[in-house]
Amino acid sequence: MIRIKRMDTFILQSFLPLFMMTFCICLFIVLMQFLWRYIDDLVGKGLGVDVISELFFYAALTMVPMALPLAILLASLMIFGNLGENFELTAMKASGISLLRTMAPLIVLMVMIATGAFFFQNDVLPIAQTKMYTLLYSVRQKSPELEIPEGVFYDQIPGYNLFIDHKNRDTGVLYDMMIYDVSRGFENSSIILADSGKMSFTADKTHLFLELWSGESFENLKDAASGMKNVPYRRETFDVKEIMVTFDSNFNRMDEQGMRNQYVGKNMAELRATIDSVQHRVDSLGTEYSDALRETPHLNIMPYRITTDTAGKRIKIPTPTVEMSRAIDVDSVFRGSSSGVGLNYLQTALAKAQRNKQEYEYRSLTMADDTKTIRRHAIELMKKFTLSFACIIFFFIGAPLGAIIRKGGLGTPLVISVFLFIFYYIIDNMGYKLARDGKWPVWQGMWLSAAVLLPLGIFFTYKAVNDSAVFNKDAYLNLFRRFFGVSETRSVEMKEIVMEEVRPALAVERLNTLKEMVAGFLDDNPPAQSYIDYWRKGYDRARLHTIRDYEENLVDRLANSRDKMVIIRLMDMPILRSLWFIEPSESKWLSITMIILFPIGIPIWLYGRYTQKQLRHDLTTVSKVSSQLITLIENGKDKA
Repeated sequence: MIRIKRMDTFILQSFLPLFMMTFCICLFIVLMQFLWRYIDDLVGKGLGVDVISELFFYAALTMVPMALPLAILLASLMIFGNLGENFELTAMKASGISLLRTMAPLIVLMVMIATGAFFFQNDVLPIAQTKMYTLLYSVRQKSPELEIPEGVFYDQIPGYNLFIDHKNRDTGVLYDMMIYDVSRGFENSSIILADSGKMSFTADKTHLFLELWSGESFENLKDAASGMKNVPYRRETFDVKEIMVTFDSNFNRMDEQGMRNQYVGKNMAELRATIDSVQHRVDSLGTEYSDALRETPHLNIMPYRITTDTAGKRIKIPTPTVEMSRAIDVDSVFRGSSSGVGLNYLQTALAKAQRNKQEYEYRSLTMADDTKTIRRHAIELMKKFTLSFACIIFFFIGAPLGAIIRKGGLGTPLVISVFLFIFYYIIDNMGYKLARDGKWPVWQGMWLSAAVLLPLGIFFTYKAVNDSAVFNKDAYLNLFRRFFGVSETRSVEMKEIVMEEVRPALAVERLNTLKEMVAGFLDDNPPAQSYIDYWRKGYDRARLHTIRDYEENLVDRLANSRDKMVIIRLMDMPILRSLWFIEPSESKWLSITMIILFPIGIPIWLYGRYTQKQLRHDLTTVSKVSSQLITLIENGKDKA
């Protein structure tokens, strides 16, 4: 028992440092992706280190759901790859410790990490996303740092275009300045030329102060309401001119409450409350619109009349139903009217239908926004669970796969991890977009990636536990052959040393027995079974396996022959295939169900008849080759 505990400690001590390292690396990579995406919003704003650090801190918390599954996949691949490469897994298996028992401490750890990921998604992530997006939008609204370039027009000052020829960086004096003032519109624009000038900010950094020297200004005096063709202007020469421009260079934080009310800033309880309230509003509007549609008068006949009771309250009294003795002949209206009157009837009806259509299209648009809100909140609600499940799935993919490939280090596990994670990311984004656009139900779209990767995890775990070769080409070829009925080519070689000589009499007797078994099977199983007989009986698979085993044993014995013709003829002996569709099912109830559901089973029946035909051909060939071998042996070619 102590040995097992030490093994658990060893596994955990090997995994945890590796997991922390891979998590930090993955988090750094996705954080660089965030920086690359928003680099244009951050550069040139003169932001302080505290603001940048705060933004990156909240961004790192926001990126945890993306980095965590990748880190688990990579760490599990590396740890079990190292154990396999160093033959430590082999030693554990030799000691009677299964792979699942070796994975047990990490399975417990993964459950704890998945639980922590759930609470992180519910309690920490909404706060982090609220602060990150609020801070990011605040950064976007900040004016860029004022740095006037030389020789080009600068347009980062709202309402102004500024040109300077050169500047003195020591004194801050700007020379040969040209200022286009379009703050009041292009029709009332003005141009200022100055020999030199200087810029500074006010104490509160909300205004830009321009002091210009030795220049002149030109101002358009056109009045938009006068409609004058000749536009007057005013020219002014100045020695000193001062201009105050609104230019807020401070960093102003936005209120977090607006982002807090969005779906990214809500926990599970708040998301459910929002979904319920919006769904209630949608249902109420739907009921109201449907009632209005039913109450729309047709042919100016109202389904009810409105009156007041004794208390002065308005009530609806249904209009008495009138039973018609015969159906209304609409065509009689047109037969008794001129073409112009009939056309007027049609145009009136069409206009009324179009008005009703436009009205309810508008109402549907008002409900579409609420429906979109419900979907976005439902998606965010599902994300609280999908991350935890993804952590467990990636562990059950990485750990067995690492034990199978037995490659430690960083190279091979990194390549496999990146490939699998990209595959997961594509599937997850596809499901997200399908759910967001309303093409799939939300739960289907958000759990699509889990549904795709879960069978992969089960498959790898099964293969690793049973020491099966995942990348065995022959196994998959045999599977392909069994499904599609592709025959194998038998290979028999002449033996240089024969341990047991072939006895001709016994060989002939066994070949005749094989022919009798084949003939009996062919007689008892008709060549073309009906639909009912196919689902009731099919071909006897157990009897076929007996014939195949007998044939293979006989071929192994005859392979000891010293006659080349016998060896060549043995190569013509077909390998009987255990085809899946020769006997549809051993389940009585399934057969009865398929007989009752007649059309559903027709494709399987047709393919089953095809495989049965292939099998009969192989059995006929077995009988033919057996006769040829009997002839060779009886001719004395193989007598002792």
